[in-house]
Amino acid sequence: MRIPVIAGAVLLLAGCGSYEYRDNSAAADANPLCMSRPSQPGEPVSRDCERDASGRWSSERDGQPVDFKRTRDDR
Repeated sequence: MRIPVIAGAVLLLAGCGSYEYRDNSAAADANPLCMSRPSQPGEPVSRDCERDASGRWSSERDGQPVDFKRTRDDR
């Protein structure tokens, strides 16, 4: 009985939020200046060449309303 209640609560809460995932690995791979890697541990790496992945959970309601009205030209 507990599992369906928890699953239902998770589904309801998931509909109220959004998750944003950012990853810059592809941009670092495409940059020709990032092809050479530091040969010694501790050597500085350019900020553009650092690979970073992050995620952010948001429950803000900042969406815009959708206008479903059709104009006379669309009919």
